[in-house]
Amino acid sequence: MPASMDRPPAGHPFEGDPVFDLHVAGKMAIRSTAPLEGAADLSLAYTPGVARVCEAIAADPEMTRHYTWVPNTVAVVTDGTAVLGLGDIGPAAAMPVMEGKAVLFKQFGGVDAVPICLATTDTDEIVETVARLAPSFGGINLEDISAPRCFEIEQRLKERLDIPVFHDDQ
Repeated sequence: MPASMDRPPAGHPFEGDPVFDLHVAGKMAIRSTAPLEGAADLSLAYTPGVARVCEAIAADPEMTRHYTWVPNTVAVVTDGTAVLGLGDIGPAAAMPVMEGKAVLFKQFGGVDAVPICLATTDTDEIVETVARLAPSFGGINLEDISAPRCFEIEQRLKERLDIPVFHDDQ
């Protein structure tokens, strides 16, 4: 990662503030669970070895539960319209809260979580976007979406998806 993306420039207004220091470059990272120490490992984790796993899943989609991160991964989805006590702050400003929620999932539940901040407040677009992302996750946590839309979004996704969908804010 370029240094400019890692730390704010010297003399920024929050320099030395422990809250901002904790949030530098976000609170999360993705790491490999597979060893990648050489060409042999790479050929197992990626090509050509991964093709065998893909074919097994294509033949039996239930294999996804055994050979991908899907069953232990939740999408934490927001549109940024009802963030904590901050209200409608938008998707970009909501990211630190979504990262925080994802960290809580990991720390206290052992569940990997991916924060997703959507640049739309349209109910139909949110439902469609989440439904299209759903095959990558074992569950959907709707977070900080304003009422009453959050109830409709949750209900429609529960009816449409075959994975858990929950919204714990309301």
